[in-house]
Amino acid sequence: MRSNRTLEIGTGLFVLLGFAALLFLTTQLPSSGLKLSSSKAGFRVSAEFDNVGDLKTGAPVTMAGVDIGDVQSIQINPQDYRAVVTMRIDPQYTQIPDDSDASISTQGLLGGKYIAVGAGGSEMFLKNGSRIQFTQSAIVLENLINKLFANYAGGGSNANSQGGGNSDGGAGAGSGGSGGASASASQSGSQGKSGTSNADGKQGGTAPPPRKGKPQESTR
Repeated sequence: MRSNRTLEIGTGLFVLLGFAALLFLTTQLPSSGLKLSSSKAGFRVSAEFDNVGDLKTGAPVTMAGVDIGDVQSIQINPQDYRAVVTMRIDPQYTQIPDDSDASISTQGLLGGKYIAVGAGGSEMFLKNGSRIQFTQSAIVLENLINKLFANYAGGGSNANSQGGGNSDGGAGAGSGGSGGASASASQSGSQGKSGTSNADGKQGGTAPPPRKGKPQESTR
């Protein structure tokens, strides 16, 4: 009896530890937007995007594949209705050129979104409150699929219309050729008739040769 109760308690503790570990890992995912750790030191920079996709707060900010910070907040600019992303950069990365660009990329095929920073060539560096001017929005897979189907449908309709125009042109050319043949035949017939009438006219209009009279006898 005591052994069964000990087994049940051990099984319950194991299940509770499993759920706790699953909750911890879920909150630490970049795309979850939840973090159990306290705020970290660093300076804040911002960037505007036309579309952030499913970018979440807490997503990593990388440069050359190395994590240099994370996303702090995502808001809408009420003036131009673009997404304003505020990023925290670790304090050791203080020499990032201020003309660097920021793009939203995807971790793998089905991974979460993150911000990749590409280094510029300026001698001035980003500081607290700076804004990254050159940005590239997230690529939405649904929009690409819709554009692909739209282009495919438009190409098929254009091919059908061109084929119909060519067939009508061929039919017109054929009718024109038959009309030309009939016109040629009628012209040759008229020429034959005129030739016959000319021949008949020549034969009917020729006068008979004059008759010669008897020669007169000379008087001796």
